Amino acid sequence: MLRLGVNIDHVATVRNARGGAYPDPVRAAKMAEEAGADGITAHLREDRRHIMDADIDALMDALTVPLNFEMAATDEMLMIALRHKPHAVCIVPEKREERTTEGGLEVSREENKLAHFIAPLRDVGCRVSIFIAADQRQIEAANRIGAEVIELHTGAYCDFHAEGRFDERDAELARLREMASFAHSLGLEVHAGHGLTYDTVQPIAALPEVMELNIGHFLIGEAIFAGLDPAIREMRRLMDEARA
Repeated sequence: MLRLGVNIDHVATVRNARGGAYPDPVRAAKMAEEAGADGITAHLREDRRHIMDADIDALMDALTVPLNFEMAATDEMLMIALRHKPHAVCIVPEKREERTTEGGLEVSREENKLAHFIAPLRDVGCRVSIFIAADQRQIEAANRIGAEVIELHTGAYCDFHAEGRFDERDAELARLREMASFAHSLGLEVHAGHGLTYDTVQPIAALPEVMELNIGHFLIGEAIFAGLDPAIREMRRLMDEARA
């Protein structure tokens, strides 16, 4: 079955807007579990704009499903990950001025550095995922450095759909399809995520090599209108329908 990871970062964004204790991202994570999420994703950014260190502590204590800990390849984040030993660590690019992750990690230019960076994570039992564009060079580099998983960046595909640029959307979908197959042929587990909505999830969910989708911002936004539980259940339904 295709797995759904729910990213709860933007519950923390709303909390931090007022500097208080609510809404609690850990409560959202537990609700996501009950609604059928197979895992929880949380990105601890260097500037702590949403998830905080205490949230990671609380998530590790509270969750019964796996935590996917997204982080930049920095010494600080490595020490935090090694202390907590989450089920999975996803290495993502990060720029302080960006509003959201703008693209995939440049693995091929940083192979040696990233290979040494992820080795201790693998040694303590974390599954290491690399967040990359649907690009053969990056997939090959991720495989060479010892990553077990790649997560394909679906942001361009979703942006083209939202902007009505359907020829470009279809070309990007074809690229995602081809690169998911290529990564699978190398023995990598394939995940996908970024920007997915009810309108865009099914073509990605239908890709047979994709084992997990990580979806957050849309679900938290939809929860304002429908509630978090119904929002997640509808996403799960669409994923299952596409896979069937």
